[in-house]
Amino acid sequence: MLKGKMVIGQSGGPTAVINQSLVGAILAAREQAAITGILGAKHGLKGIMEEDFIDLTMQSVAQLEEVAATPAAALGSVRLKPGKAECEKVFEVFKKHGVRFFFYIGGNDSAETAHIIAEMAKEANYDFCTVHIPKTIDNDLRVTDHSPGFASAARFVALAFMGDDRDNKALSGVKINVVMGRDAGFLTAASALARQAEGDGPHLIYVPERTFDVVQFQTDVAAQVGQHGRCVVAVSEGIVDVKGNPIATTGEKDSHGNLQLSGTGALGDTLSALVKEALPKGTRVRADTFGYLQRSFPTIVSDVDAKEARDVGEFAVNHAVSSVENGSVAIKRESSNPYSSSYFITPLSTVAREATSMKDEYINDKGNDVTQAWLDYVAPLVGELPKMGRL
Repeated sequence: MLKGKMVIGQSGGPTAVINQSLVGAILAAREQAAITGILGAKHGLKGIMEEDFIDLTMQSVAQLEEVAATPAAALGSVRLKPGKAECEKVFEVFKKHGVRFFFYIGGNDSAETAHIIAEMAKEANYDFCTVHIPKTIDNDLRVTDHSPGFASAARFVALAFMGDDRDNKALSGVKINVVMGRDAGFLTAASALARQAEGDGPHLIYVPERTFDVVQFQTDVAAQVGQHGRCVVAVSEGIVDVKGNPIATTGEKDSHGNLQLSGTGALGDTLSALVKEALPKGTRVRADTFGYLQRSFPTIVSDVDAKEARDVGEFAVNHAVSSVENGSVAIKRESSNPYSSSYFITPLSTVAREATSMKDEYINDKGNDVTQAWLDYVAPLVGELPKMGRL
């Protein structure tokens, strides 16, 4: 049994429920005698290296519950890909403060960081436990059925397309919405939940798992306009051509070497221009980039997402204290109707660095829509959606 302080941090792109995981871990830790102090690292690894901590034993439960229901990372997040020197610094800080437990809320890069630190502790023969708490709106973590944060973002996307489709129906034209998703199309595919009747949009859905053909795109849009007199398009920011090059990018890169994609609206402008080329002059064509709104919008949180995000934080702490086994928390779907799930620990190496993508069975043969199998997977996570009225 380990006994000592714990450090918890948040990393990567925030979500609408990331603080549920934080609060779940804090409240669980307060019940554990083996945890002698709870330190929140401001801005993840950066805060740890700078010894910039918040004492998380002082807040009232009421205050923590307010934080839990608030989008984005309450401790502050960070996009930092650490090297060996940075991880050694983190480990030294842990030893200095008597930290025996480390919980890192984040995606696959955060899992990799946790894995590196855990291996360093083993090499130094320092009794220590690291547990990665999953989070990502991209839904691209391996092993787990889905990732906390995804369902709420997917709900935002579905709701946004429901309203936007009604707008497009009122003033016909072509509307293109660019959704987050660098290498995985889960979030973009959630737009299909907006369809409630024959002819509802989105009429076309493009994800990074399929090569994006410019000419075929123009043909697809023209066909939908011919059939419906309008067309609503959902497209992932990460769509690429046959050579694997992004359809639009500024060329700028982040600390992980990822090209900036939809942050400037460049993809929407590029696709709008292609549509205008293919359709008669004067056709109404518009594009929006959802951007950060889809991961931080309050009041649209999925009930399933909020519960599971809280649960994985609590599960991580209870697991660390009882078994001292490093790992990442994963979700197992027990049933879809009615929906139920359970949690288990998977080795950090199975989640670290590598990501997953949509299954082939979720994407139609033409690569411009999703299948019923996808809807069966995502609908229970997002929850009931409002009914659109029609004359």
